[in-house]
Amino acid sequence: MEETTLFEWADRLKALRDRKDELEAELKQINAEITTADLNLSELMADGEMNNFTRAGTMFYLTSNFHASAAAGRKDELFDALRSEGYGDLITETVNAKSLSGFVKEQITENDDTLPDWLHGLVNVFEKTTVGVRKAAR
Repeated sequence: MEETTLFEWADRLKALRDRKDELEAELKQINAEITTADLNLSELMADGEMNNFTRAGTMFYLTSNFHASAAAGRKDELFDALRSEGYGDLITETVNAKSLSGFVKEQITENDDTLPDWLHGLVNVFEKTTVGVRKAAR
């Protein structure tokens, strides 16, 4: 591979990652501004007893969404209560993808670099090679 091409791709990758970071920061700021604008507008509409209005071809309307979550530190108690009241079907178990990857990698290492039989067909395993980028030490 030509050195020029190598450096061109390295520069391109660095520029793209820098641009991604800039856009993510900008998106975070815009989302915060949307939250503020939504709150202020909904308060003004509620205070003015307005359910909706149209401006410049766009209808704005008040909507309400109901949210519930387990109280901090009481998830197990909630699950027990749901099961005992016959609502256990609401409960779903999940496994964090990174935790599962770490566990499977550990199992492979402990099993002579092969996937244990009991995991065959239950997990998909693959490696992806990427280029790491970090600021060079001076």
